Amino acid sequence: MLLCIDIGNTHTHLGYVEPGGQTVASAKTELPTANLGEIAGAIRSLGPGRERPQAIAFCSVVPAATPRLLHLLKGQSCPIWQLTHEVNLGVPITYPKPEEIGHDRLANAAGAKALGELPAVIIDLGTAVTFDIVTQKGGYEGGIITPGPALMTRYLHERTAQLPIVEDVTTPVKSAIGKSTSEAMRIGAVLGFLGAIQACLDGVLSELQTAGEPTPRVLTSGGAASIISGRLNQPTTDIPDLTLRGLAAAWALNQ
Repeated sequence: MLLCIDIGNTHTHLGYVEPGGQTVASAKTELPTANLGEIAGAIRSLGPGRERPQAIAFCSVVPAATPRLLHLLKGQSCPIWQLTHEVNLGVPITYPKPEEIGHDRLANAAGAKALGELPAVIIDLGTAVTFDIVTQKGGYEGGIITPGPALMTRYLHERTAQLPIVEDVTTPVKSAIGKSTSEAMRIGAVLGFLGAIQACLDGVLSELQTAGEPTPRVLTSGGAASIISGRLNQPTTDIPDLTLRGLAAAWALNQ
């Protein structure tokens, strides 16, 4: 099997992917990216006695973490492969400056292609929220970047004198009228976030329709996906392990 590692700004996700592209549900875990030095233990936690991986495929949006990961994986007796904009993703990149695209976003595009979900609008809801548009004609065309709900509440706390830290920004709100400062902040983050996502999605879909593109599938992934699940005007399909699947698909294409 292939061991896939996705280094994000806040968390690093890793898991084993079967040859057919299916992530092994019992062999996935995560750790804070700040604790990347614990990656060897995280790999061991994926299952004692698990077969040695055929290879390790990874992507990273934290440039400083890449050489550190390579150093930490030196003891692994298998090839180590990195996904970048220069590899074969299964779709072309028509974005003017492909070197600027986050490698997790490229992995998501490869995953959508491998799953037969094109054309697609991929919404990855992590620390930052990214929209990636992948069409049948243009491949990876571009997208949108906006703050995730945790960034919203953290910024309010850091830039004001009296607003507290609000940790829970994923549980749906029960009322639009807050009865405490923290509740008011949480409502603003959750409902405001939902509105922003809907506005961005509407703009993308309108532009694609004007360009004559078929109606795309809307795919979601990431830790904050539960906020928008079933609450947008368009149907969505959540694929939590899309980045890992995309890593595996891109690795296979480049062998």
